[in-house]
Amino acid sequence: MNERAADLPPIADPDADSGRQRLSRPPSATHGMVAGVSFLAFLSAVAFVRFRIPFGTNAVHSAIFIIAATTMAIFLVDLGWQKVHRRTSTGLDFAQDDPSWSRTLTKFAGLLGSLGFVGVGYWVFPEYHEKSFANYRELLSLVVPPWIALAIPYFFWIDRKMREPKDGYWHMGKFVTLQWEDVDFRAVGQQLLGWLIKGYFLALMFTYMCRDLNTLFEYDFDRLTGFKSYFTFLNFFLYFVDATIAALGYIMSFRLTDTHIRSAEPTMLGWVVTLACYEPFWPLIGEHYLAFGTGYPWDAWLSHKPVLYGIWATGLLSLMAIFAWTTVIFGARFSNLTHRGIITNGPYRLTKHPAYVVKNVGYWMFAVPFMPRGSPEETLSRCLLLLGLNFIYLMRAKTEEWHLSRDPDYVRYALWMEEHGMFRFLKYLPLLRLMAYRAPGTRA
Repeated sequence: MNERAADLPPIADPDADSGRQRLSRPPSATHGMVAGVSFLAFLSAVAFVRFRIPFGTNAVHSAIFIIAATTMAIFLVDLGWQKVHRRTSTGLDFAQDDPSWSRTLTKFAGLLGSLGFVGVGYWVFPEYHEKSFANYRELLSLVVPPWIALAIPYFFWIDRKMREPKDGYWHMGKFVTLQWEDVDFRAVGQQLLGWLIKGYFLALMFTYMCRDLNTLFEYDFDRLTGFKSYFTFLNFFLYFVDATIAALGYIMSFRLTDTHIRSAEPTMLGWVVTLACYEPFWPLIGEHYLAFGTGYPWDAWLSHKPVLYGIWATGLLSLMAIFAWTTVIFGARFSNLTHRGIITNGPYRLTKHPAYVVKNVGYWMFAVPFMPRGSPEETLSRCLLLLGLNFIYLMRAKTEEWHLSRDPDYVRYALWMEEHGMFRFLKYLPLLRLMAYRAPGTRA
């Protein structure tokens, strides 16, 4: 598929598919084996750094090692077995050989311009000067210089094999070198959006990962003496898994491995509802507008009911395990607000939005806003506030589907899910039928 970063084709029309296509589930961009292999590599790397032999308690060096080891396992399966580099979605043709130093240097200029765009944001916003981002700043100082040096040979080799070499980097390069007569400004916009996504989310995820590593370094495993202690540790560790794979996904975006950004979320609504769920926006929203907690945690509520406590905690851990699975199954393709290939296996075999489903069910189980604390009006108010957060995730699902529905593979996947997914009954509820191709005016 020849595409540029800005090419957002019209939303696919399901009527163009045959009945057989509608009932077929397209193959997943990431094979299920990736999840298993990468998770084992991750566990091995974590166990290695836990002994503090190679890096001591340096969270940044340890995090880089874990990400590198997990990435090697992912790409071993993707490149060595699945041959993802030969997919048409990469835009590469290895039978082609059209070298051009002019295009390479233009793309390198585009890379520098993209980095500069993100760097200016880090410089302008005081948030990124805080101590909380010190580990991330150290990562950039270690990784960016060699990465820039390796970019030139990488661009030169990839460019000579591209069927359509004038990609987002090329248009960005033309833009920063003021050769605007050749620029597709939509491509530049998509390029900048893609890098804005990387810059924003990588800073968060790598910071979370280092914070969790520091907790792991200091954790006393002798404290694991009962069910409650195991619950606390496993809940923490599953969040650590999620942050690690997420950080890896934002770093390992390459055309050669078919993990490049094919398109970035083009709508303001999609950005607003997504960023509302992350720092620094969520603390403001959660504390001042959607404060649905009772101040009385679920474990205190059930502290004198050990059987119910065990059932409730097991349910929460199960939800968190599924949530981590929804991230791990992406391999190196995980990313918010982007299209980097359609995932149709693992938990996405059951529903289009498994992460959002388990997270929102988990909110109700963690916060227990329905527990009587105060007047009935207060209880109703808390439940309505949590429904407000649920609505934000509903809109995230809707905007993601609008975006991904430009890919015919996603349309086929969604049609298949409407007949086979665990929530297939929702297709009879127009308000909850979220596929963009069902929206007015999207059909031919």
